[in-house]
Amino acid sequence: MTTEAESKLPTELLEKRAAEQRLRLHNSVSELRSSLAGLKSSVEENIRERLDVNRFARGHLWQLAAGVSVVALLAGHGVAGMFTRR
Repeated sequence: MTTEAESKLPTELLEKRAAEQRLRLHNSVSELRSSLAGLKSSVEENIRERLDVNRFARGHLWQLAAGVSVVALLAGHGVAGMFTRR
């Protein structure tokens, strides 16, 4: 409707339309909030699973053991090199 036609409508009808629009807007915002809350919890759970150190360590035990062994070997070689002359 145009502004001229709306200005000729009774005030009660315009108030009723405004109330209906507010209600639709409120419902849309409520739906959006609930869907975002569900998405947030899903993302948080996914992040927790991916950053679980214990689970990662169990899945990659041999790789972690090999890495720690190499680091220990290099550290031992470095410390021994400080006390020996070459």
